[in-house]
Amino acid sequence: MKGTLHPITQFTSYLVKLFEDLGFEVVETPEIESEWYNFDSLLVPQDHPARDEQDTFWLENNQVLRTQTSAGQVRSMENRKPPVRIVIPGRVYRNEKTDATHEAVFDQFEGFAIDKNITMSDLKGTIEYILKKIYGGSIKVINRPHYYPFVEPGMDFDIFFNNHWLEVLGSGMIHPEVLKNMKVNSDIYQGFAFGMGINRLMMLYYGISDIRLPYQNDIRFLKQFK
Repeated sequence: MKGTLHPITQFTSYLVKLFEDLGFEVVETPEIESEWYNFDSLLVPQDHPARDEQDTFWLENNQVLRTQTSAGQVRSMENRKPPVRIVIPGRVYRNEKTDATHEAVFDQFEGFAIDKNITMSDLKGTIEYILKKIYGGSIKVINRPHYYPFVEPGMDFDIFFNNHWLEVLGSGMIHPEVLKNMKVNSDIYQGFAFGMGINRLMMLYYGISDIRLPYQNDIRFLKQFK
């Protein structure tokens, strides 16, 4: 039987194309990261409460299997200067109790933009455009405040899907200290950042009910995606 791309790969490629059309550069960063890139540079030090749920798969020399694609933010700016528009797709690892909506290994899609005079309006416009491209122009989108250590202010985006409001991604304006870690002058430049779970967005897009199904290599499931 002729093989096809995995549904996660297909959906990731779809997301990449949407953002490339908006002028974003696609960057790959390593799955094995240092403590600095994965936590400290994003204002999540060892004693921070937000680190408890992610302080998971450690290797030697203070290296960790990355828990979020946000780990690529500071790294990707080491050989770039603003203005930039970047997306970072990739696999992440957390100590999760697996069920229909949670997995220990899953895929994320990080994005950020840094330029002069970037505002929350730019963030909202970008995300609403992407969500409406994925789920149709009539989809209802709202945003609400939410705390994330590496953005200020932060917010979540929800969509009204199948008669329910569902949280689909977190976002916010990049914290000045994170810009400092990027060697970016926050008096001149501002930026927004967002992170979304590819698996959950894909589940809504294809109508998949269990996040574990794409990883089980069941040919009966996979052959539906051509």
